[in-house]
Amino acid sequence: MTDSTRTAPPSGRPQWTPPEGVSEKRAWASLAVLMVGLFMSLLDTTIVNVALPTIRDSINADEATLAWIISGYALAFGLVLIPAGRIGDSIGHKWVFFAGLALFTAASLFAGVAQDSTQLIVARVLQGLGGGIFFPPVTAFIQLLFPPMKRGKAFAILGAVLGVSSALGPIVGGLLIQAFGEQSGWRYIFFVNLPIGVAGLVAAVIVLPKLSQGAKLSLDGVGLVLLAGSLVALLVPLIQGQEEGWPLWTYLSIAGGIVLLVLFAFWERRLAARGISPLVPPRLFSHAAFTGGTILALVYFAAFTSIFFTIALLWQAGLGNSALESGLVTIPFAIGNIIAASQSDRIAQQLGRGVLVLGAGLVFLGLISLWVILLTIPGTDLTNWMLLGPLAIAGVGNGFFIAPNSRFIVATVDQSEAGAASGVIGTMQRIGSAIGIAVVSSVLFAVANLGGVADEIKQKVGEALKAGTYATPELAGEAISKIVLAAHFTEAATVAMFVSACFALVALALVFTLPKRVQLH
Repeated sequence: MTDSTRTAPPSGRPQWTPPEGVSEKRAWASLAVLMVGLFMSLLDTTIVNVALPTIRDSINADEATLAWIISGYALAFGLVLIPAGRIGDSIGHKWVFFAGLALFTAASLFAGVAQDSTQLIVARVLQGLGGGIFFPPVTAFIQLLFPPMKRGKAFAILGAVLGVSSALGPIVGGLLIQAFGEQSGWRYIFFVNLPIGVAGLVAAVIVLPKLSQGAKLSLDGVGLVLLAGSLVALLVPLIQGQEEGWPLWTYLSIAGGIVLLVLFAFWERRLAARGISPLVPPRLFSHAAFTGGTILALVYFAAFTSIFFTIALLWQAGLGNSALESGLVTIPFAIGNIIAASQSDRIAQQLGRGVLVLGAGLVFLGLISLWVILLTIPGTDLTNWMLLGPLAIAGVGNGFFIAPNSRFIVATVDQSEAGAASGVIGTMQRIGSAIGIAVVSSVLFAVANLGGVADEIKQKVGEALKAGTYATPELAGEAISKIVLAAHFTEAATVAMFVSACFALVALALVFTLPKRVQLH
């Protein structure tokens, strides 16, 4: 007997049927569990930024370590997105989510007790792997648990969590370091994940249904190794090169990375020609708009992620403010992001691609305004009020851009390719974050020239004492150290912010490669 209450699907579209034994109440409860894990993993994308100066002092970390703490997490996260999604399609998304969350939680404990730079970098890479493993099941569950008419609301909640977690990271990190002290407080930004992770694991076992799409497992291990090898070969010299003086091996590594990337492209084409599912389907890039969109995803995230890295180091290491004060500086960005994200879907329906133009344009305007402020105002005179307007503008732009961006890029390919396209976009976003931090950190520390700071302070202290400007060497050393560090870090942050603004400008130009309007629901 047919169900007379169920309307017939439009011609050519398969009718959606709810998973067996899954009520609407359980679907929303499952979404709540998924959002807890998602919030935790994305919070860790930005929460670490305000801890970088205290980590440097606590475990004597060098400049490259600070970059790897952020880039290693983002790169690992991005590389496992596509394989994790395919494993979930084959064996069930519940246990992939559980495994990823378990790894993330265990790695958080490892990071919290790390005793040196190597241990902390390894822990962050493991955290990134865990986060990348349990991210694909989130979107897969939304597709499987919710009918099309309610799916938009579920994705809107996901978008809100994405924006809020990323924006609140620096503030939460600052509060934790303020509460537990600068020497060991940074460890609690990782320890805080433990009770949340354990609760999420228990809830996942109880609440999440066992769902899979029964897809044939095809991981393309060779492709994954080639892609990972090429990106690591490119990132290592970008992060380590400046500190080591750009020796011959850095150029050889970059050349090797390019070769591996070309081999990856050839390998993917070979698999596709043999009818085997590749890691990145080459057919996607037959659409010029999709190619432009993937570059857009990479470049935009390079600009967006690097903002907080630059501000945290300037505000703390350069200007001597606390981690909490550094986190509070980003509040205007967080507020602007949250407000705009809540309205982005409605505005996207009205303006179409115009919402992305508006978003990327505001981000560029905010970053170039920050650059002008840093360029024209001495570091010792900077206050958080001076950055309020530009950061609020950039936050509003980010809120408008982030939520609809992926849907516009996916719309450039055939509907049958939407799943593969989403995986590629997610990977490119995380790779963009890793590249952005690598480039900006290299530029920032090269301009800061911290190796010459001690000699400069010593020289100026001597000059000041001869001139009788200060009563004692101690007073002279303290005052002049602040002035010199502020000058070095302000100059470095100015150049780094200009690099981020250039990334944002390129992203704005690439928006015009996307279609003017797409079907959002």
